[in-house]
Amino acid sequence: MASLLISDLHLQPSAPEVTEAFLRWLEERACGCEALYILGDLFEAWIGDDLLDLAGQDPTGNADLAVRVARALRRLADDGSALYLMHGNRDFLLGERFAAEAGATLLPDPSVVTLGGARVLLMHGDSLCTLDAEYQAFRHQARNPLWQAQVLSMPLEQRLALAKQLREQSGEANSNKAEDIMDVTQDEVRRVMAEHEVTTLIHGHTHRPAVHELVVGDAPARRYVLGDWQPGQGWEIEVTDSGTPELKKI
Repeated sequence: MASLLISDLHLQPSAPEVTEAFLRWLEERACGCEALYILGDLFEAWIGDDLLDLAGQDPTGNADLAVRVARALRRLADDGSALYLMHGNRDFLLGERFAAEAGATLLPDPSVVTLGGARVLLMHGDSLCTLDAEYQAFRHQARNPLWQAQVLSMPLEQRLALAKQLREQSGEANSNKAEDIMDVTQDEVRRVMAEHEVTTLIHGHTHRPAVHELVVGDAPARRYVLGDWQPGQGWEIEVTDSGTPELKKI
């Protein structure tokens, strides 16, 4: 049996083509897999698990989307596939309630798992972009439990407005940054891989799908980068029981 890994779907009501493609992929491709790992940014924004209570009442469509995706993931889990969710830089407020309704386990970032008989480091990838000091400062704040609790205590309307504001600020800030600043730092990649004693790293976040050869310590290593999903195109990594990871366009 194979394990599948995906990342950066950025599901949102304004991009229904991506949602429909993902739901078909779950039914036709992921069905029967040993495990599915979603390495962050499943949703473009997540304002709290109580969004699930607004199905049929939310004019933005986010609640209906969340419930639909949770039910589709639950069907996959009920059919016997192990399901793991990792936070991204967009959906870092994804909580235990959503995970439970989806039949999934929240996976810490970073995590070391065994795939294809080898130890593999899984990350979203944003923490590797150490040259982007402005973003790293925000990331530190956004992962603070006190800050998260404060945000989650706000009325849903205010949280929706905050999520929109953060997305707009991020887009504006990124448009003024050099490309290399928004990519991973090679020294940080080697440091993290050495710290976790692995020669294989899989992550998303940068939207730059590729397989990179490198050396960690004295050993050859590989860094696999998942791409983001767009209308008409997605990315996955497949790992069989005895195989090496394979990056595929779908």
